[in-house]
Amino acid sequence: MPLIISEVKDNIGSLTLNNPARRNALSLELCEEMTAALASFKELRIPVVIIRAEKNARVWSAGHDITQLPQVHHDPLAYDSPMEQAFRNIQEYPGAVIAMVQGSVWGGATDLAVTCDLAIGDETAAFAITPVKMGLPYNASGIMHFINRVGSNIAKEMFFTAEPVKAERAYHFGILNHLISSRDIEQFTFDLARVIAANSPLAVSVIKEQFRILAEAHPISPEAFERIQALRRKVYNSHDYEEGIKAFMEKRKPDFKGE
Repeated sequence: MPLIISEVKDNIGSLTLNNPARRNALSLELCEEMTAALASFKELRIPVVIIRAEKNARVWSAGHDITQLPQVHHDPLAYDSPMEQAFRNIQEYPGAVIAMVQGSVWGGATDLAVTCDLAIGDETAAFAITPVKMGLPYNASGIMHFINRVGSNIAKEMFFTAEPVKAERAYHFGILNHLISSRDIEQFTFDLARVIAANSPLAVSVIKEQFRILAEAHPISPEAFERIQALRRKVYNSHDYEEGIKAFMEKRKPDFKGE
């Protein structure tokens, strides 16, 4: 069974997360299928892609597949990991990518949603970014996704608390472009996709690339980059990261030591 169901209708591509048994966790395999599907859509010159879960899903995605995270001494969010590659493919896709969100969104899946160009959610949508619950050192590119979407203050609150942001607040924060009832969200999202698809695909792709370049135009010195990497190593080599993974596997509350 595919972990991503890929469809094209009326020149609109849709990618449906298709692993409800694992709450659509962003496993290595699912992310690889997403990257392959985006490459196929790119070859077909599909101007708009919608990423969604099954209709009326209670969980859009549970985020990282914790069972696949590397243990201590290894970067859990390396540049060449399948999830990071999938996110970059969304950013670099030469057309609009829309997240259609029903249900709760956790951890790295919230990063996936804010990495998409637009996000449409219904009243059941909620977003939590949860690395601090796992002792997980989030990467700089992921943090920038949130700063660019909601600003530094809101991003800090989301990361520091790891608490879910419910649909109405997510709309006011700018995580969601539109908050639509569950009965209407599918029609609304595909109508919006058709509006975008009717415009010049070349102009949309070039303007999207300009947005990406300008959003990433944050100069950083080699020294600052090395400091960020050193800070992250301190976390993924720590007791807290080892304990966070172990506690998750044992289905208990972690006993963090701050070391």
